[in-house]
Order: sequence, then structure tokens, then C-alpha cells
Amino acid sequence: MKIRRIVRAGLLALLGLAAVIAVTAGGMWWYFHPRLERVERIGYGRRQGHELTFDLIRPARTNGAGIAVMVSGSWKSNPDGFHPWMVAPLLRRGYTIFAVAHLSQPQATVMEIVEDVNRAIRFIRHHAREYGIDPNRIGVTGGSAGGHLSLMLATCGGPGAPDANDAISRESSVVQAAALFFPVADLLHLGQSTENPGDGGPPKSFVKAFGPQATDPVAWQEIGRAVSPIYHVSAKLPPVLILHGGADTLTPLEQSQWFVARAREAGGTVKLVVRPGKKHGWLTMFWDIRQFATWFDRYLPPASKS
Repeated sequence: MKIRRIVRAGLLALLGLAAVIAVTAGGMWWYFHPRLERVERIGYGRRQGHELTFDLIRPARTNGAGIAVMVSGSWKSNPDGFHPWMVAPLLRRGYTIFAVAHLSQPQATVMEIVEDVNRAIRFIRHHAREYGIDPNRIGVTGGSAGGHLSLMLATCGGPGAPDANDAISRESSVVQAAALFFPVADLLHLGQSTENPGDGGPPKSFVKAFGPQATDPVAWQEIGRAVSPIYHVSAKLPPVLILHGGADTLTPLEQSQWFVARAREAGGTVKLVVRPGKKHGWLTMFWDIRQFATWFDRYLPPASKS
């Protein structure tokens, strides 16, 4: 009888554990799969005969703000590589998502890609009311190359050309807040990166991404400076949150530290969160996006009613 009770207790414990696992797994699946509406491949421009597009992902309950996600790794972009569950914490808070794709390098240079994501923001702002968002509540996010593009928008986004024939070009590409992962901020000083060629030139695996003149040391100084966010920091910088792995060797932590120091010198609102021991990406990154959601909640609030 005693053995039976022990076996029965063991079985009950296993069943209880299985139930807890099932409930937890079910809860996690639910959290990362919110109700939403998705419109794919909205064209915002063209580059070298290719249509540039973004996907619109709108949660069941929206808060009136939009977040542009830079779908980019190594400055290469695949619209099919983005899935809504990746930004579930943002969707859960009511943010409308714009998953922005671009023409990949080396077919497009990084300089052209920066121009194109600026156009994406202008396009989104021009159609903001149609998408159900406030044109003055647009944030940006991304990781790695997507983080670099996010910082380029945060530092270089600006007013449109008032005399442009194209209505999109007359819109502003300014973003009101940014939250991102491990960006490269200074292409002229790659520091401890494994991409540092040691001669002051462009990242050694990405030379072609910066066009044929990138191999000219004099021309590279101009090119590298133009696409390095750290050289464009000003008092107009929107609030920026950066999460970076402490053991990142591709884009070392010092890149974010340098940017933060420069931003604080300019009086900007900036925060750096270090993940000790983490490299260029980690498994719980998608859970960390909850911090992004909190950042955007703080810096993209609804307009106060007078």
C-alpha cells in the first residue's frame, strides 16, 4: 500500500508539472500571437527598378502611435523574414507596426538605404490618418544594421523639401523616439570589432556595401562620416534607448557607449542597457522588447486634451 501511495503521489506530481508546462506554453503562445490585421507589401518608393515596401500590422486595439521596424541585418532586407510575434510586446501595448524593407546591399549602397528608409517615414507620415496613427507619434526600432538605420533616422531625420513636386518628399522624416539593439554608431572608428580592417577603412566584410569609392581612404572619410550616427547628434535628438550585449565582438559595446556619451554631451535623453555576457543577439531579445514598449509609452504619449 505504501508503494502504491508513493507511485500515485509521483504520478500526481508529474501530472501537475505537465499541467503547469501546458498552461505556461499556452500563455506564451497567446502572448506572442495577439489579434491583428496585416496588410502586406505597401509600396513607398522605388530603387533601381525594384519596389520598396513595408507591411502594416495593426493590433485589435490601437493606441494611435506607430513604430517603424527596420527589417535589416547586415544591411540586407527580406520582407518575409519579419513576423509579428517578434514585436508582440509592442502590439500588446497597442502600437501599429510598419515593417520597413529596403533593397539589400550591395545592390543598394548603405547611403541609398538611408535615403530610402527616410522616405518610408515620410510616406508613413503622409498616410498617417489613413493608417490610424498620429503623425506626431512615430517611433523607430531595429537591431544591428536595423539599429544603425534607426539611429540614422533619429539623428538625421528632418523636414521635407517644401517645393518638391512629390507630396511624400514634402513630409518630415523626423521620428519622436527610438529603441534599438546593438547598433554601429561610428563607422570611422570600429575599435575592437572583428570587422575592423586595421587601416581606418570600412568594415572588412561590407566594403562593397558603401560603393566603389569606399576603398579610397580620402573618400571613405567623407562616406563613413555621412552614415555614422555619432557625427549627427544634436540637441534635436529624440529619446533613444539602446540594449547591447557586453560580449558583442561584431559591434562591440563601446559603439553604444560612445554614442551615449556624445548624446549626453548634446543634452539628449538616452539610456543604455547592457546585457552582460551576451553577444550579437540573444534568445530573450524578443522578451526584452517589453522595455522598448515601456520606452515608447513614455515618449510617444497621446496628446493631452486641453
